Amino acid sequence: MTSLLLRGGRVVDPTQGASTEARDIAVQGGRIVAPAPGQRFDEAIDATGCVLMAGGIDLHSHIGGGKVNLARMLMAEDHRNAGNPWALPTNALELASCGSCSPGTLATGYRYVEMGYTSVFEPAMLPSNARHAHMEMGDVPVLDHGAYVLLGNDELFLQLLAEGGPEGRNYELLRDYTAWTINANKAMGVKVVNPGGISAFKFNQRSLDVNEEHVHWGVTPRQVLHTLARALKELGVAHPLHIHGSNLGVAGNIESTLETIAALEGLPAHLTHVQFHAYGNEGPKKFSSAAARLAEAVNANPQISIDVGQIMFGQTVTASGDTMRQFAQAGLANPRKWVGSDIELTAGCGVVPFRYREQSYVNALQWAIGLEIFLLVNNPWQVVLTTDHPNGGPFTSYPHLIRLLMDRSFREEQIARLHPEVAANCNLLAIQRELTLDEIAVMTRAAPARLLGLSDRGHLAPGAAADIAVYREQADREAMFRAPEYVFKDGALVARSGRVSATPAGGVHFTTPGYDPLVEKTLRRRWPEQGAAIAFDHVAIGADELCRCCNGGRLLPAACLRGEA
Repeated sequence: MTSLLLRGGRVVDPTQGASTEARDIAVQGGRIVAPAPGQRFDEAIDATGCVLMAGGIDLHSHIGGGKVNLARMLMAEDHRNAGNPWALPTNALELASCGSCSPGTLATGYRYVEMGYTSVFEPAMLPSNARHAHMEMGDVPVLDHGAYVLLGNDELFLQLLAEGGPEGRNYELLRDYTAWTINANKAMGVKVVNPGGISAFKFNQRSLDVNEEHVHWGVTPRQVLHTLARALKELGVAHPLHIHGSNLGVAGNIESTLETIAALEGLPAHLTHVQFHAYGNEGPKKFSSAAARLAEAVNANPQISIDVGQIMFGQTVTASGDTMRQFAQAGLANPRKWVGSDIELTAGCGVVPFRYREQSYVNALQWAIGLEIFLLVNNPWQVVLTTDHPNGGPFTSYPHLIRLLMDRSFREEQIARLHPEVAANCNLLAIQRELTLDEIAVMTRAAPARLLGLSDRGHLAPGAAADIAVYREQADREAMFRAPEYVFKDGALVARSGRVSATPAGGVHFTTPGYDPLVEKTLRRRWPEQGAAIAFDHVAIGADELCRCCNGGRLLPAACLRGEA
């Protein structure tokens, strides 16, 4: 492995203080090292006039698993160009792969790397198809990856929670079940989608609020949330509970979102795609922005982090485990087709194509709400930049989103194009803040790494993995972030001027919290109640199998923190 010196670039690494002066970055053995006087390098690159950042980390992007493949199959037109096949790639290193709303695995890797991203995390891995998800993520070239496993709607969890009663007599068992599930599926953490709501939908319950009882099990989303958040904290899992809250997309759902934060009782948690959970019901259309209320709650609770799920105008496809809400939105499908499924007794899936339009009052207000959240939360370490790909828009729109956040005049030009009633009543016009490069580096690199417990990612200090993006400084931030001059993965050049130059296999991140092995005896006895297609003895994915799933990529186990009772 060659040594490398990046000379004279402006290093933007908020973990090491504000970036002001140019300096050198040295790489040896795939790691960043402190350059020594007189040290010789195999290659030296003049980075004068460039901005150096750690490789981008997308904490929440749907890139693998059953729902993603359903989206690809449903949106066949997304893989055609005006009815004709896409032209084959001109780059000999790229194999044929296409799509924009939900691109193929190969195209996903190529497009991310071309923007300077080196790690991506799938936020909704089902235990019943975890192998499929890992194999699909392993087929994505270059990118390191990981996934959060879904819990909180599986029948066994809800039954154990219900049997425990208000005293929570089954808590230790539920905590060990959570740890076993993470270990068995080689996950980085746990995500809960519409807590209890996916299960309740199967019992013909069409909505379930935070303090409302499940019609069959008699438990509430509040109990589900608190149990899982407490378990992950005690297990020492670095990434806090990843929460897709109740009542996604419903006018007035800000109350549910604030109740969700209250239900956690001070426990750490990550609220995902919060733009879809920050709606009021004021105004003549009974649909309004509650971004200020959400931001106030986040600012007051430093243990809470969020990603925004910014919507971007144009065609996309929404793919979610939240069958309850996808069923409710199916009538808005564009094109007019959709898929819904019940997945054994563990979760669900809904895929609904959608086109966000500038002249739609609701869509334009959603766009404004997302930007307001970014700009009103004071601490950038609590915010991660996402579009909830593909639900709010494709990940390829990140450079445009970054420009909207950094350039107020550009933002105002876009507001002028919106539905006039939104522009007239939009709080966004009054917000003068423009994010800095340091804040963008936090939201796209340093904060995701910290939230995932990846101590050697998201920064450029000695000892860090040499995942580096080198951007040519430009006033047009969209152009700047669209195609970096150089992208390095573990010290190897993988993209040059927006063109892929190497396609190594990415590694897989996972964590292994401890648990009482006696829980397996209980799970084995009760496993038939899950109605699972996979026998209990075949559920767990071993290290060798995981390596095969990931095309021989490196296994990257993440350490657990010290658990707290």
